[in-house]
Amino acid sequence: MQLKIILNRVQKHPRFVYEQARWYEQGKDLSIEVPVRPRSNSRAICSGCDQPRPGYDTQPERPFEFVPLWNIPVFFLYAMRRVDCVDCGVLVEAVPWAEGKNHLTTSYRWFLASWAKKMSWQDVARAFRTSWENVFRSVEMAVTWGREHRNLEGIESIGIDEIYWSKSKKFLTLVYQIDEGCKRLLWIGRKRKVKTLLGFFRWFGKERSQKLRFICSDMWKPYLKVVAKKANQALHVLDRFHIMSHMNKAIDEVRAQEVRQLKAKGLEPILTRTRWLFLKRVTSLTKKQGTKLADVVQYNLRTIRSYLLKEEFQFFWEYTYPYWAGRFLDRWCTKVMRSRIEPMKKVARMLRRHRPLILNWFRAKGQISSGSVEGFNGKARVITRRAFGFRTYEALKVALYHTLGALPEPELTHRFC
Repeated sequence: MQLKIILNRVQKHPRFVYEQARWYEQGKDLSIEVPVRPRSNSRAICSGCDQPRPGYDTQPERPFEFVPLWNIPVFFLYAMRRVDCVDCGVLVEAVPWAEGKNHLTTSYRWFLASWAKKMSWQDVARAFRTSWENVFRSVEMAVTWGREHRNLEGIESIGIDEIYWSKSKKFLTLVYQIDEGCKRLLWIGRKRKVKTLLGFFRWFGKERSQKLRFICSDMWKPYLKVVAKKANQALHVLDRFHIMSHMNKAIDEVRAQEVRQLKAKGLEPILTRTRWLFLKRVTSLTKKQGTKLADVVQYNLRTIRSYLLKEEFQFFWEYTYPYWAGRFLDRWCTKVMRSRIEPMKKVARMLRRHRPLILNWFRAKGQISSGSVEGFNGKARVITRRAFGFRTYEALKVALYHTLGALPEPELTHRFC
């Protein structure tokens, strides 16, 4: 089967004709060239107004890179015509296989963008013998098209969180849709300030904001303030993961203090190398770690008391009704405030301040999954680590939207991957 027959099947353009493909060799480099000519009596399309216009002149032949065949580069060769448009003046014609002055065909750009979801951009560039810039521009094109054509109707639940994105610990604010039938990245903003989240609600629109039923976030004050102002009708749920994260940080702080005190007094360093014993779930401990934990909990140390308080708090999440969960939370906080363990007391005071929002977790139980926010954040961190070559906010933004945005793609005549 000839190559031009295949092209007429998967990339047919009615106003143009594929001619006989030919080999091109330059040293060890091998490529396939496919000359393209306009069909007889067809008029060129003005790139300004998309209307058929009379010809003006013809430019020298240009190559347009197509999807490689057996990893052999394929090029369309076409001499672009200029048109004499009564509305736009003299312009280069529009061709259906490429946009503007881009030397990559649109099919090849979507091909690279699709592979960029599966591999790093550098690996895609190496695999298909192209440049990193070509892969980036292809992904950028896919993200721009997808964001312009995505459907934002029917969004009822969103999750708000932040991640680091550089060695200088700069923040990104990420907003996700976490409805049961659709989970995706909706919006990215610089930093994590009041102004940042206000930018999301301005972009999202007042009408859509008023239709939100659930909002999940951590206890960061600017988030709480903006959500109360812009979507006070929604049930605001504090993320369970962040609550337990604060508790783990308090235990780690107590443990580090006690390790130093034991060392200063010349006592047995029983807490050395025990950090993950207290931070991991009991069910996640290895057999060796479980044995070590059983030995350590016999000592009357502040670290052990803090750990037991944390394990007791796990019963809080098993309640069904907000009233009884609130009773348990009040008793637990009172017990912690009497413990004289300052890092844990700090956590108890924080829980008391946010008591109504914490109990919303039970009111929304079964209707939203706050864990999906952390799942997205985990993927986002992988992308930021994998994208260590990104030096700009815009490049990272494109990568996150491309991978997590569930963006739509146009209907193409053929998909290559």
